[in-house]
Amino acid sequence: MPSESRLAAVDLGSNSFRLEIGHIDHGEFRRTEYIKETVRQGAGLDEDRNLTPLAMQAGWDCLARFGERLAGFHPSEVRAVATQTLREARNRTEFLQRANQILGFPIEVISGREEARLIYQGVAHLLPASQERRLVIDIGGRSTEMILGQGLNPGTMESFRVGSIAWSKRYFPEGQFTRKAFEMAEVAATAVLDEAFDAYNPGQWDTAYGSAGTVGAIGDVLVAAGWPGGHISKEGLHWLMDRLVASQSADNLRLPGMREDRKPVIGGGVSVMLAIFNLLRIESMEMASGGLRHGLICDLLGHTGMAGDFRVNSVNRLASKFSVDAVHAQRVGRVAGTLHRQLLGSSDSAADVHNERALRKLQWASELHEIGSRISHSDYHKHGAYILDNADAMGFSLPEMHRLSLLVLGHRGKLRKLGTALENRELVCQLICLRLAVILCHARRDPDMENVAMLPLDAKASTLNLRCREDWVAAYPQSAHLLREEVLAWEKTPWKLHIAGV
Repeated sequence: MPSESRLAAVDLGSNSFRLEIGHIDHGEFRRTEYIKETVRQGAGLDEDRNLTPLAMQAGWDCLARFGERLAGFHPSEVRAVATQTLREARNRTEFLQRANQILGFPIEVISGREEARLIYQGVAHLLPASQERRLVIDIGGRSTEMILGQGLNPGTMESFRVGSIAWSKRYFPEGQFTRKAFEMAEVAATAVLDEAFDAYNPGQWDTAYGSAGTVGAIGDVLVAAGWPGGHISKEGLHWLMDRLVASQSADNLRLPGMREDRKPVIGGGVSVMLAIFNLLRIESMEMASGGLRHGLICDLLGHTGMAGDFRVNSVNRLASKFSVDAVHAQRVGRVAGTLHRQLLGSSDSAADVHNERALRKLQWASELHEIGSRISHSDYHKHGAYILDNADAMGFSLPEMHRLSLLVLGHRGKLRKLGTALENRELVCQLICLRLAVILCHARRDPDMENVAMLPLDAKASTLNLRCREDWVAAYPQSAHLLREEVLAWEKTPWKLHIAGV
């Protein structure tokens, strides 16, 4: 198989880790290998929301096996994402540092809405073309995603912190099934999901689809018991709950179609599904083949053409919501982009692609650098950073949003607040260009950039050089003063800024 024709998606879910590998055949993805391991990492969060050593080791062991299978793949051929458990885990950085090395590819922790977008894309691309209004539901280990969409276009998307592992641990401890436990679990799930009724009520959709593990596990049992295949009915759900109660515990459960790895979490999954059926008045749910990893493949294939668009739309939405001065933001972005290209120069094609990605993030940070100004004039950079660290921005992973928040936080003021982030060379290159652009555009008009340029940065150098023409200082004394202050700011970091002519 030619290397350029293969793709792989890695899904680090709360219950299972999945690897899907395939090749491109006439523009379409054809699966050649699928590996699923029940890691149940979502059950490994302690009371302080830290992954236990055992949970981390189980994840690393699985990723080592995935990594061996992915040896030889190019970074552009693989996308790996993690969902709710790592969104919650306070020590996710510790887990991810080693996980990235073991897998051999970067793992993105995605937001709930980004997970919902990918799920919808995966489901929609494996359904027949139709203009029906679709409700897609994915009950995971620690979160449930709901999406309304039409055709290939997702509309309303939300993620709720309720799932099969979390509810099984809380309401069915030690795998004990009672009718009272199911009643309590359903009431609790309904309380979490209740806000979904207005947006997802039956008048908003024509057909309900279920995706991923919980739906598949329930469907397998119902089919094995003689219920019609391809969908889950409300009657079938109640029948299954009755069978679970009759068995009294997961250990005693003997149902055809029930896999051993599903028994410990089936109680939570069924109770959440019952809550959704009753809340949204669903009588029957179609079982969809697609899911999160198929959405990842769609993004890799570029079938949606929307990953970049979603990020652009997210930036535009945030800028509009917080009334950012778009003209000035674009001005700063143009100047920062010019300086960034000068600083990095041009090398081989792979480096150029990497630099273009860094430039794109710099442009987004430029567009959002004043996002906090409606909250505070003096500390708007701090408020802007907080907004970006806590915003749900479709198309962005959580680390990407944190990178934007660091750039916004550091674009003015003292640099020591960034701490060890200044050890990241790429971040420093983005940051110096943003800070200089803000200074050069301080009068909120296009600056005179004639013979003002960054010198290319040597691969091992730690001094950043800006060159200005001789008469520039006399022509722009305030800008020159601000640049001298900037030189002093960088003296307190491992980096140095030298400005010739100022």
